[in-house]
Amino acid sequence: MERILLNQNWKLHKIVDDKFINAVVPGTVYTDLLREGEMEDPFWKDNEDKALKLMDDDYEYICTFKKPSDADDYDNIFLHFDGLDTLTDIYLNGKKLGSTYNMHRIWEFDIKDELEDENELRVYFNSPTKYIKDAYEKAPTKGSEDAMQGFVHLRKAHCMFGWDWGAHLPDAGIFRPVSLLCFNKARFDSVLIRQDHENVKIDKDGNESGTVGLDFEFEIIDVDEEYSCSCGDNSEFELNVKIRITDPDGKVCEYNEETLDDIKIENPKLWWPNGYGKQPLYDVKVVLTDEKGNELDVWERKIGLRTCTVSTEKDEWGNEFCFVVNGVKVFAMGADYIPEDHLLGRVNPEVTRKLLDKAVFANYNSIRVWGGGYYPDDWFFDICDEYGILVWQDFMFACGVYDLTPDFEDNITAEFEDNLKRIRHHASLGLMCGNNEMEMFVDYGVWVSKKSEKRDYTIMYEYIIPNMMKEYAPDVYYWPASPSSGGCFDEPNDENRGDVHYWEVWHGNQPFSEYRKFYFRFLSEFGFQSFPAEKTVESFTDDPADKNVFSYIMERHQRNGAANGKIMNYMQQTYLYPNDFSTVIYASQMLQADAIRYGVEHFRRNRGRCMGAVVWQFNDCWPVASWASVDYCGRLKALHYAEKRFFAPILVSCQEEGEMTCGIPLNWLPREVKQEAVFNVANETRKDITAIVRWALRDASGKVIREDSSTLNVPALTSTWTEKVDFADADRFSQYVSYEAEVDGKVVSSGTVIFTMPKYFKYQDPKLTATVHDGKITVKADAYARGVEILNENEDLILTDNYFDMNAGEATVDVISGDTSKLRLRSVYDIR
Repeated sequence: MERILLNQNWKLHKIVDDKFINAVVPGTVYTDLLREGEMEDPFWKDNEDKALKLMDDDYEYICTFKKPSDADDYDNIFLHFDGLDTLTDIYLNGKKLGSTYNMHRIWEFDIKDELEDENELRVYFNSPTKYIKDAYEKAPTKGSEDAMQGFVHLRKAHCMFGWDWGAHLPDAGIFRPVSLLCFNKARFDSVLIRQDHENVKIDKDGNESGTVGLDFEFEIIDVDEEYSCSCGDNSEFELNVKIRITDPDGKVCEYNEETLDDIKIENPKLWWPNGYGKQPLYDVKVVLTDEKGNELDVWERKIGLRTCTVSTEKDEWGNEFCFVVNGVKVFAMGADYIPEDHLLGRVNPEVTRKLLDKAVFANYNSIRVWGGGYYPDDWFFDICDEYGILVWQDFMFACGVYDLTPDFEDNITAEFEDNLKRIRHHASLGLMCGNNEMEMFVDYGVWVSKKSEKRDYTIMYEYIIPNMMKEYAPDVYYWPASPSSGGCFDEPNDENRGDVHYWEVWHGNQPFSEYRKFYFRFLSEFGFQSFPAEKTVESFTDDPADKNVFSYIMERHQRNGAANGKIMNYMQQTYLYPNDFSTVIYASQMLQADAIRYGVEHFRRNRGRCMGAVVWQFNDCWPVASWASVDYCGRLKALHYAEKRFFAPILVSCQEEGEMTCGIPLNWLPREVKQEAVFNVANETRKDITAIVRWALRDASGKVIREDSSTLNVPALTSTWTEKVDFADADRFSQYVSYEAEVDGKVVSSGTVIFTMPKYFKYQDPKLTATVHDGKITVKADAYARGVEILNENEDLILTDNYFDMNAGEATVDVISGDTSKLRLRSVYDIR
């Protein structure tokens, strides 16, 4: 089969005028208008309002192309769209080929008889905003109030219509490639590869041996009929299949009709999540030929050899919930991923790789693709395969209800088939989940306006999708909703079963210490907001008056109600009042890092009972105050560096009792503040370790008052505690505890803890200074410094560590990227 990309000669115009501009395909209306100077930056100040109005209009893309010179040599020519967003009418040489109405689907049209020597392709995009308005007036089906009314009626990324972190920017366009597919006789529709690991052995040292059996099932389409067959079962038609498998070392094995039913990989190199092993990938090339040996089509992908499921076995606390890869129970560590940009035309493999590089930097082994966006591009999964990032993939339903009409059912089942066939081969695909937060909210009656909506919920997520999973992705684990205890509205968000979205810290205004009251089996959402870097703020305003968190522009770039005030409320509980806008940003990011660290360290200390901590959220799609650890401009917040530390394979943490945990307000009597600590080493490696845990009680200058150490034998994939240490004699206002874990002669994890709130602690001025040398930065402190921030002028410096605690002395970090000529430093001492 020959694929000819149609990525040249595209023009775009608004239907209400005849002015044409150059267009880029793949791309979008907004990105084309912005590039050609026909709209203002939609992220600047409140330009979002102007950009939204543009989507009340219809647009048309027009392309001219020549008939392929060898077109007459092909039996079939199809016009193929990998992604159209969303409502289109498609015309070739004045003839309407059809309409599209789902951005999550692949669309094809037979154009063999329509081609001329010179061809004009027109793709007419109808207004999404008018569509959902009209649909809502006819059927007021409800969903999240953060999005525009009627969003559930259109199979388009829901967050384009607004979310509690997203703008109202429902872009449109040809956001994925357009091509001509030219072929004779037949082509592959899909190939399903199933793996048999029954004979794989992994010894106590992690050595892998045995064989992996591969079974291939082909779905083959010709002009008149569709065929499905397994290896060697091509008797209905005169077609042959050859398979070539290239292992990670370059060794090639080939299989033909006689050997297709006995494909075995000897001494397989298994694929593991990040931190558990390597990620070797095998190249699989499947060739379809006719009876004369002529090549008709090629299907080529990379696969990883592994088993992956989710265990929900009963245990002493309820039912566990954890990923199991190659028989090993994995503690999932990562974050929730949303669309990378409101303007999809800006997203490409290089952009995604830069983002996922930051996931690996922070020791992620998993990512949850949230259900209110769109199914990621192929390159997203390719990179996750390469990096060892397990993907929890939601189907694209979130925070709403849906009417399951016959047309809607046909539309979504085609969507499911397209995407399952597209992504099921990926080693990184760990789980498919029915929806985001709908079982829980439908159970509560939120957004439900008629009983049939609850009935339709059950049909969609507990009948239609599970059956399609069995047919199209039989080896991928399916979970009905997030959060869920397994479906049937059986107490979704139960602490002791399934996955949980826990929001009492943040939405419920509870203190960080509230995390320690719970032992969730798997957290797929929990989070805390902060402001983006000041330079990121300057990407949407140049007015100094806007640099106030309660200004009009700052609140336009905050979509979670009164969340700026919530950040400040938590801030007053924790820190002294900041003296300027820059310090407010720093303090907010320290708050965010502290909140999530407090939770994750607790969950990792309880490994086995809790088996997942997936933080809301990883990234932003525009410059905004949000829960993200990486802001829209790619700048790393304090949380992201904290994730690198608390998601490290070996983590030492301290469960202290102090002012934060005493639960009695400052001026109530009686009020007893315990001062004690117990240390824990979590070992998320597949090898037993011996860790020396050292701690020291110090005064604010960093001087050691007393110290001790413990030696812990920590088996693989467990956590182990020290004995409790009493610090009743410590002055909580001027003394702190530092601690570290040493393994094989190297300090692998460290931290500090105080027994009062940071605003009450009598920090001394650490008089921070920095020296740049040999690609490194050495920071010197004259006293204890908490949350040491190292920034350059553009605030885009990336270091091996930042926002770290240090005792008096020196700490050295490596420079990964960024200019180091003009550095500035601060610590919690400077929040005043």
